[in-house]
Amino acid sequence: MYVGRIVSVGLTNSNQLCLMYRVSSRTFPNRIIKDMNGSLAVIPSPGSETDIYQNPYISYNCLRHNSEFAVVGNGTHNDPIFEKLESGMSIRDSLISSLFGMDYEHDDYSTPRIAAVVGKSSKSLALGIIRADGIEVEVFNLNHGAYRFVSTYETNRISRDSGGSGFNPQNSKEASQFIIDGGKFSEFRMPVSSAAAIESDMAKLSKNFQWIYIAHSFKGGKK
Repeated sequence: MYVGRIVSVGLTNSNQLCLMYRVSSRTFPNRIIKDMNGSLAVIPSPGSETDIYQNPYISYNCLRHNSEFAVVGNGTHNDPIFEKLESGMSIRDSLISSLFGMDYEHDDYSTPRIAAVVGKSSKSLALGIIRADGIEVEVFNLNHGAYRFVSTYETNRISRDSGGSGFNPQNSKEASQFIIDGGKFSEFRMPVSSAAAIESDMAKLSKNFQWIYIAHSFKGGKK
């Protein structure tokens, strides 16, 4: 099944918050995720730079974080969500106001905007989506080893039934791989690239989230 872009949040067995982002694409598969001065951005891969003139929605900051919050999403709404969190606005209000203000993407598919947030102090996790027919935002907690997600197509309703258990990546690299082919995500086709942030339990780190981008290429759409 093809579900498009995916955002996901989870809590590992060792009580670490985690969030993940996956680019899946039928139309613009030639994209990578790259570190751009402290933010992870989805950009056209070398040789495909002119794709952005066909669709302005295909390049954006997909992951931003500080010592308290991490945010992932499928578009430029990530920036105002993160900036509102930094200003002191609640997770719920940051998601609602940013998604409502920017609306779904007015492309040929009326692509929803999706986002996920984790907050360290409160151990809060959140998912948000705005579609052509409505907006949903939920802030919640999870049991250890559980994860939830929402996608742009098909599984584009926030549901307690989305996700599963047995979620226990040891680092952000493993989390990046999990959203490609782990758990429920193994059922979804045409992955392109992924990114993840996981809460660090290492006191020596100056930031509470370590993160990495993994640029997977799955041309041919076998998954």
